[in-house]
Amino acid sequence: MVQLESKVFINRPPRDVFDYINEPSNSPNYQSGTKSASWVSDGPIGVGSTWKTTTSLLGREIEAELQITDYQPPNQTTFKSISGPIPIEVTAKVEPQDSGSLLTFSGKVELGGFFKIAEGLAAKQFEKQMNEDNQRLKKLLESNTA
Repeated sequence: MVQLESKVFINRPPRDVFDYINEPSNSPNYQSGTKSASWVSDGPIGVGSTWKTTTSLLGREIEAELQITDYQPPNQTTFKSISGPIPIEVTAKVEPQDSGSLLTFSGKVELGGFFKIAEGLAAKQFEKQMNEDNQRLKKLLESNTA
C-alpha cells in the first residue's frame, strides 16, 4: 500500500476550492494524468455519488469508477474507487487559512499486477504528480480563470 499526502495554499475562499475540486469535469484542467471525468449518478452531490474517470499512469490508460464516501461541504470530501485496476481512497480537506484556503489531499493506493512490480516507481510518480497537480490547481484558481 502506498500512502500519499500533498498540501497547497490557494488564495481563494474555501467554498470556491471545494466546489471546483468536487466537479469531476474540472479534473482534466489540473490533473495531468486525467483524460476525462464525468458524473455517472444524477442529483445533488453527496455520499454515494459516482463518476467515471480515464487516467494515464506509467504509460497505461486506466478507467475507473469512483464513489463519494464522505461529503462535508465546504471542508471535506472522501472518495474511493469502486471499479478499476487500482484500489484508491482519497480525502480532500479544505481549511480556511489567512485570506485563502489550505488544501490537503491524502490517500492510500493498493497496487497490484504490473503496478505492484513497479510499486516504488509508481509511488514516486503518484507523489510527484499530486504535487504538480496541486500547483496547477493553485495557478488556475488564483488566476480567476476557473
